[in-house]
Amino acid sequence: MNRTDDRPLVLVDAHAHAWRPADARTRFRAGLTGPTAGVAAGHTQVNLISVPADWAYDMLLFCQRNPKPCPVLDVTDAGSHTTVLADGADLRTDLPRYRVWRDGELVAEPTDVRAHWRDDLVSFLIGCSFTFEWALTEAGVPIRHIEQGRNVPMYVTDRQCRSAGRLHGPMVVSMRPVPPEHLAAAIRESSLLPAVHGGPVHCGDPSVLGIGDLGRPDFGDPVEIAPDDIPVFWACGVTPQAVVTASRPPFAITHAPGQMFLTDARDAQYRVLSAA
Repeated sequence: MNRTDDRPLVLVDAHAHAWRPADARTRFRAGLTGPTAGVAAGHTQVNLISVPADWAYDMLLFCQRNPKPCPVLDVTDAGSHTTVLADGADLRTDLPRYRVWRDGELVAEPTDVRAHWRDDLVSFLIGCSFTFEWALTEAGVPIRHIEQGRNVPMYVTDRQCRSAGRLHGPMVVSMRPVPPEHLAAAIRESSLLPAVHGGPVHCGDPSVLGIGDLGRPDFGDPVEIAPDDIPVFWACGVTPQAVVTASRPPFAITHAPGQMFLTDARDAQYRVLSAA
């Protein structure tokens, strides 16, 4: 993997957290790449998967059956490259980097997919856990991968999602090390944002999820974990990419892990009221 392409945008521009989403999309359209953790603070980030229309019902059903890793925020009409989540945006150009899949195999990782676009593609925009990181930060929870200038580590688990039609595969999780004194806040704050994965699926021993080595993530970068930190795992929107690998649809376009689509929506729109 080319680590130059994976450098966090906060290293490219120290003010990335203050960018407007439209400004961030303009920079991506011009060729800027890198993980989007910490970019456009307070605005919702989403994962992308585009599949042929004859696979769209299977994908919609898969998301409905697996809302934790695949919380859908928008679905486009076939062939459309726009979304109500971002006025004037183009889903073919406005992400930092894409992945193109054929028969379950990764064949390209361009910064622009207009040459690969098809008129029958239906796009699913799926909530991303980068969105709730600002709520964690405001609650005093340290975000290690941002502190260390790295992409969030993501792991393929041994937990199988509920299948839907022709689609099946394992759940992917993102991991953030959390000091014990901040664990309750991390669980509480993320749980108030179910549209971007909500609360964690597991805290503690990674082997429970079939993860053998936290230092070797399947996607993203390893992070340094403080001695007392507890590994906390959230369902991840890279799950559809693991499903593409397992189910082998003839064609798909996704975002590159950690390089998300910046929407105009505010995080607060998806925050539910506390039970208290």
